[in-house]
Amino acid sequence: MSNQEQQPPWGQKKKPQTPEEWVAFFIKKLQDYFNEKKPNSSSTGQEKSSQPLNPMAGVSKLVTFILVIMVLQGIYASFYKISPGEVGIILRLGKYSQTTQPGLRFKIPVIDTLYKVDMGEIRKEEFGFRSRSPGQLSSFDRSGFETESLMLTADTNVINVAWIVQYRVSDPVNFLFKVKDVRQAVRDISESITRRVVGNMDFDYVLGNRDLLAADAKKELQVQLDKLEAGVTIGTVQFQDINPPEPVKPAFNEVNEADQDMKRLVNEAEETYNKVIPKARGDAKKTIEESHGYAAARINQAQGETGRFLAILKEYKTTPEVTRRRMYLETMQAIMPSTASVYVIDEDQKSPLPLLNLTTLQGPAGSPSHKSNQQGN
Repeated sequence: MSNQEQQPPWGQKKKPQTPEEWVAFFIKKLQDYFNEKKPNSSSTGQEKSSQPLNPMAGVSKLVTFILVIMVLQGIYASFYKISPGEVGIILRLGKYSQTTQPGLRFKIPVIDTLYKVDMGEIRKEEFGFRSRSPGQLSSFDRSGFETESLMLTADTNVINVAWIVQYRVSDPVNFLFKVKDVRQAVRDISESITRRVVGNMDFDYVLGNRDLLAADAKKELQVQLDKLEAGVTIGTVQFQDINPPEPVKPAFNEVNEADQDMKRLVNEAEETYNKVIPKARGDAKKTIEESHGYAAARINQAQGETGRFLAILKEYKTTPEVTRRRMYLETMQAIMPSTASVYVIDEDQKSPLPLLNLTTLQGPAGSPSHKSNQQGN
């Protein structure tokens, strides 16, 4: 049956629309092309004589099929995609050509070679341990990595230092082609610098200044990698754990406990000192100030009394009789209010005369009268 007879009676066959339909259509055409057969015998049942096959027909079909596959593969290899955070490095005949940014790009097949570099990835190297299950509940494996972390300090003590180095790619061309193995270079240089930094310090200094030592190691590591043109930027160098080796840990813990006890006693002594000494100094200063005030008051009082006496003496020299009487009256006026009984004795009388006691007199209603001032004339 011919192609026109196979088509539906209402029109031509619908063409493929989607890519999947085009691929299926193309595969169907290839199958029909290679499986093409001669027409069968006529309706009368008589077989036609078969014609000899051309041996080059199958070869030409195979070559055509291979060429089509190569063309399709070349077209497919001409396009590539760069993901966000990555860059593409194109080498044309082995020489650097260009750096491509994220998106769908085109390159020449066979001639151009593509390398993809993730610029946003934070790479990490661990020394003295390895992370087995990173996350909130991280687990670490330290067995077999003691040789990486054992170091010698300046005071000939052995210390176990575990640290990490984080870095990212800053120059993709140098990262790919300047250093063969950037990761191993980072590990070797970091280990060398850390051993030198720790080896120049005492044991106690290393234990108490890990952040300062990590900053020095980071700075030197970046300088060395820049000299190698490794194309990476160091983000963090952090000392995770600093401990003495396992065989000397008990003795080290005892020393730490003794040191902590000493610091505790010193702190308690300083606390007592800060309580007692300032109080004693305050009391001493208070006593001194009070003595100064007492001295000033006594001096002022003495000077006042001296001035008063000199003023009275001056008046007495001028009018002695008047001054004597005034002094007598002022003295009586000061003494009499506090005197309970007053006795007046006459020169010619041999026994004292009783004086009316005004303090015991009753008022008109029988109640005691107000206490009257008792004065002697």
